[in-house]
Amino acid sequence: MSEHVVVIGAVALGPKAACRFKRIRQDAKVTLIDRDDIFSYGGCGIPYYVSGDVSESNQLRTTAFHMVRDEPFFRDIKGVDVLSSTEATQIDRVNKQVHIKNLRTGEESVLSYDQLVIGTGATPRKLNLPGEDLENVYYVGNMHDAEKIKQGITEGRYSKAVVVGAGFIGLEMAEAFSDMWGIETTVVEIFDQILPRMCSPVLAKMGQKHMEEQGVTFKLGQTVSAIIGDGKAEKVVIADGEIEADLVIISAGVIPNDKLARECGLACSERGGILVDETMRTSDPLIFSGGDCAIIKNAVDGSPLFLPMGSMANRQGRVIGGNLAGRNEKFPPAAGSWCVKIFEKAMAGTGMSLGAAKQAGFDAISVTLIMADRAHFYPEKDMMSLELVVDKSNRRVLGIQGLSAGGDAMVGRINAVAAIMKFQPTIEDVSNLEVAYSPPFASAMDVLNSVANMADNALAGMNHGHGPDTFAQLWTDRDSGQYCFLDVRENADAEPFLKKYPEHWHNVPQGEIMRRHEEIPRDKKLVLVCNTGGRSYEAQIMLDALGFEEVLNTQGGMAMIKAYGVDI
Repeated sequence: MSEHVVVIGAVALGPKAACRFKRIRQDAKVTLIDRDDIFSYGGCGIPYYVSGDVSESNQLRTTAFHMVRDEPFFRDIKGVDVLSSTEATQIDRVNKQVHIKNLRTGEESVLSYDQLVIGTGATPRKLNLPGEDLENVYYVGNMHDAEKIKQGITEGRYSKAVVVGAGFIGLEMAEAFSDMWGIETTVVEIFDQILPRMCSPVLAKMGQKHMEEQGVTFKLGQTVSAIIGDGKAEKVVIADGEIEADLVIISAGVIPNDKLARECGLACSERGGILVDETMRTSDPLIFSGGDCAIIKNAVDGSPLFLPMGSMANRQGRVIGGNLAGRNEKFPPAAGSWCVKIFEKAMAGTGMSLGAAKQAGFDAISVTLIMADRAHFYPEKDMMSLELVVDKSNRRVLGIQGLSAGGDAMVGRINAVAAIMKFQPTIEDVSNLEVAYSPPFASAMDVLNSVANMADNALAGMNHGHGPDTFAQLWTDRDSGQYCFLDVRENADAEPFLKKYPEHWHNVPQGEIMRRHEEIPRDKKLVLVCNTGGRSYEAQIMLDALGFEEVLNTQGGMAMIKAYGVDI
C-alpha cells in the first residue's frame, strides 16, 4: 500500500510541501486539506489587489503560466488531492488519523496518514473592541475580505478610512487607499513610531514623513477604544477624540493557529506557535510544521522567532517536502528580513534594530549613512539611507535597515547582508563585502561598504556625533548659547542659513578649517553640518586634531535633516 501524506492548510506552506514531496515520490498519495474554498494564493499580494496594481483577485492564485491553482490544477498537474471547504477538527497521533468535517455538507470522516504536515497559518489578532463586528470593519485575513473591500471601493462606498496598526500590512493598505483611490486615510498605532521594533525611530520618522507628504495622517501612541456606528462603522474612538471612518482596517498582527497541535500534545511555545527543529519536525517525528503557525530560531541570538511571511513558508515547505521523502534537509535560523513599499520609497531591513538589539541584551550602537546608491557622477541615482547595528564588544553586525526611493537597489543591499547573517558577520565582513560594480549600479566604494566603514570609525572614536533626531533637539535649544552650528559646506550652500539665522549659523568650509580655525569658538559645543555627513566627518577629524573638545558630527547631514522633517 502506498504511503499517504496528509497536509493541513493549503495557502503557502502546504501546497509547496505537498507538491515537492509528490515530485520526489510519484508513487505516494498526498491529500491537501483547507477549510476555505479559496486556497493556494499569495496573501501578501492582497494590498496590491485592493490598490488596483493587481487587477483581478484570481491573479493571486495563478501560476507564472496563468493557470489557476484550484482543485483540478492540483489533481491533474501536481497529482495532489485537495479537500477544500474541509476543516481538520482533531489529530489522533496514536492511530495516525486526522478527523475532518466537510463545511459544505457537515459530513464528518477520518483520514489515515503515514506522515502529516501542519500548515494552518495564522489568524489576524482581534482587539475585542466594541463595534469590532460592525459592517465595513475588516482584518484583511483572507481573499474574501479583500474582495469585499475592493468591491466597496470600486462602488464608491468609502471616502474615509482608518487603519489600525502601522506594520507592513497597515502601511501597504494605507498606501492602497490613499494613492490609487484618493480615500482620506488615517493610521492609528499604539507605539510612537511606524514599523515598531523593525527599524529605528529615525528611519521610521523619515518613512512616516514621506507618507504624510502623500496625504496619509498618522495618530501615533494612540489606542483605539471603540468603533461606533449604526450597523456600520462611522467613527473610530481614540484617546485624542474621534476619527470619522466609513472603512476600518484592523492590522494589529497575527496569532499562530496552533490549536490542533496543542490539543494533540505537540510541543508549542508559551507565546503561541508550534515548536520545530531545523528539519521542520515537531515533537512527533512523523509530523512536520512550518509557515505562519511555526516557531523557528533567530539567527542573531538563537531566540524563538515568529516570522509570518509567505517567502519563509514557501522555503520551509520545500524543506518539509524533501524530508517527507526521506531526505535530511535543514532550514537555517532566520534573520527576519523584510521590505515594504510606501508610495515612491521603500523600507527594508534584516536582523535587529538598535532597540531590539539592546532589548536582547547586546551592547549595541548604530550608525546612519545617507549616500547615492550608484556612482555620484552617474546622472540617474537615488539617495539611500542605511542604518547599521553592531555589537561594541565583538564588532558583530546585528542588523541593518534602510530607506530609499530606489527600492530595488536598497533591497539588494539588505539581501546581501541577510545572506551572511547566519554566519554572524563582523564589521569587516560588510566593509569588504564584494558587490557587483558598474557606475549605473553602484559606487566604487559601495554604500554598503561605506556604512560598515562608518561603524568602524565610530567604534574607534573617530566619528562621533548624532543623527537628525538629536540635531532637532539641539536646534530647538539653540538660544541657550551652548552650541555653535557650523556649516562646513561652501559659502553658496550655507548663505541662505547664514541670512536666516545670523546668530546661530556659522560657516567655515571644510577645506578652509586649518587656516581659519581661530574663528571657531572653543567655548561652545560644535555641531557640524554638511550635505550628507561626509565633509562634516572630515571637518570633525581636523577639529579634534586641533584640540577642540566637543565636536559633534551630524550624520546624514542636511539630506537626512530634511528627510526627518526638522523645521530649518
